[in-house]
Amino acid sequence: MSRHTHATLSRVALLGFVVACSDQPPTSPPPEPPPTDLLGVAPAVGQPLRLLTADQLNLFQVGSGVFQTVFTPENGLGPLFNSTGCASCHENPVVGGNGSNDPAEGGEDVELHATAFQGGACDDLSAVGGPVIQQQMTPALHDALGIDAEPVPPQATATGRRTTPDLFGFGLLDAVPDAEIMAFADPDDRNGDGISGRPNRTPDGRIGRFGRKAQVATLREFTSAAFVMEMGITNPELETEQTVGGEPLPAGVDPTGEPEISQDALVATDAFVRFLAPPPRQPLDLVGQIGAFEFLGIGCASCHLPVLVTGPNPIAALSLRVVPAYTDLLLHDMGADLADICLGQALPSEFRTEPLMGLRFATAFLHDGRATTIADAISLHGGEATAARGRFLRLSSFARGALLKFLSSL
Repeated sequence: MSRHTHATLSRVALLGFVVACSDQPPTSPPPEPPPTDLLGVAPAVGQPLRLLTADQLNLFQVGSGVFQTVFTPENGLGPLFNSTGCASCHENPVVGGNGSNDPAEGGEDVELHATAFQGGACDDLSAVGGPVIQQQMTPALHDALGIDAEPVPPQATATGRRTTPDLFGFGLLDAVPDAEIMAFADPDDRNGDGISGRPNRTPDGRIGRFGRKAQVATLREFTSAAFVMEMGITNPELETEQTVGGEPLPAGVDPTGEPEISQDALVATDAFVRFLAPPPRQPLDLVGQIGAFEFLGIGCASCHLPVLVTGPNPIAALSLRVVPAYTDLLLHDMGADLADICLGQALPSEFRTEPLMGLRFATAFLHDGRATTIADAISLHGGEATAARGRFLRLSSFARGALLKFLSSL
């Protein structure tokens, strides 16, 4: 599918609900039907995708149970960790959602990451405990080392804060073909629009799509790594505990052997995340529909593509689906003011376009939660987004309010 063809599809999908409008808000907007997808009424927030088999639905439910497990040192927690369970962070507004990311409320789910960027090369510092710097440790490790949290490795050249994203629709993003992503890559900006997205790639050359730097290629790897990085729970696909500074853990601080969860538990958790449906968009009045036009008009959709399309898939719920993604899954330079760490091929100032599915549930914005409103987040965009930011700031108060109303419906 060419860039032009896909862009046309994106515009059609977005504009399908936009009606003819004037430059004034209506006095009594027409009612909208319940949110739907192409298969009928869209699943409610936190519910599974449509078209799952009975076995897949059962696996989703089993995975939900694992996802909500509260781990302790006796069943594998730590010794280094950020949270005691998946749902301890992914909780808002339902299990699988985002975390407590609002700095005004303590931002307890905001993580610390660290990497080293020297000579144009990125070191994720995995050999010395990075890139995730765990903020908690079990009492046994605390007593053995006499510290309260993992220190930032001295080799780090930068640190970055990371908020907890929601996981809605991640299985659909995983099912988007590489060719679909590459259709929008334009690293040399050959069309001269100022947007030069490029993919991140893993060391073995696969296209990344998960993580704020698109450093993880598949949802399964994302889930497996999260168990270790966030809870210190090893699994059959990642059996190595995180360490402090790369040194062996003191004897006796980890009472459970590896792996600390079974393959069945990992598969079920992966299924829960994979089958979480995107949240349905809230109904829009005419003002919000005008905002949808503004979203296109000022250039937001150049990176936040309204739709992506999955490829053929043996799982019917994931096959040939139109995904309301609002992302191209590519890296874009966001400017020096937002730059922090590197990861893979992503430079410090490059970030993957954030999916906007479920944006209305966010309590803090941007990768580190520094923005308290959607308007603040747009105003902080730089780099490739500078022109779009300028157009946003020049909108009339009505047009800006309409755009924000549209975004608040996602």
